[in-house]
Amino acid sequence: MKEFHMVAFILVVVGAVNWGLVGLFQYDLIASLLGGLGLVNIFNILAGLSAVYIGATHMKDCKICSAK
Repeated sequence: MKEFHMVAFILVVVGAVNWGLVGLFQYDLIASLLGGLGLVNIFNILAGLSAVYIGATHMKDCKICSAK
């Protein structure tokens, strides 16, 4: 399960950096790396699902938020 969490976290971070680049410079890093539209859509879907997963499990996994 730790591996799944790490992959989800990495997808969320890469997705967020990509959207930052799109917003600031109109440069889509993922489209540049993956090329085809289908692969970009798959990445965006996986990044979105990963964000939902990280958001849903954050309180349980975060050492700062779960500290009392």
